[in-house]
Amino acid sequence: MVDTPKKTRPRLFLFDAYALIYRAFYALIQRPLISTRGENTSAAYGFTRFLLKVQNNYEPDYLGIVVDAGNSQRQERYPAYKATREKMPEELRSGLHRIWDIIDGFRVPIISVADAQAEDVIGTLAL
Repeated sequence: MVDTPKKTRPRLFLFDAYALIYRAFYALIQRPLISTRGENTSAAYGFTRFLLKVQNNYEPDYLGIVVDAGNSQRQERYPAYKATREKMPEELRSGLHRIWDIIDGFRVPIISVADAQAEDVIGTLAL
């Protein structure tokens, strides 16, 4: 249990959905969590544990999950941006519906801005 600092004002937590999803998936890549149907559930498990930890340890007043939406201006100005990234593995892509269901179950809003990267939206909202 983490000692939560005393609140002096409302707490807002914003998270980049895909950053968390990839982190959870690859954290367990050597020993993935597999359901009885043979589906990889590592990303859903890690994502859920992260949300629970944040809620329990920091008691946010506001929480939002931010997703990329379309191509960003950064990609237009610098075509090599993210050009070397591999495509999302199919076993991860096929389990994304679980994560959206988890976010819905936690009643956390999903935030996106057309043609903006999640980190840019988070940076703007944090100002």
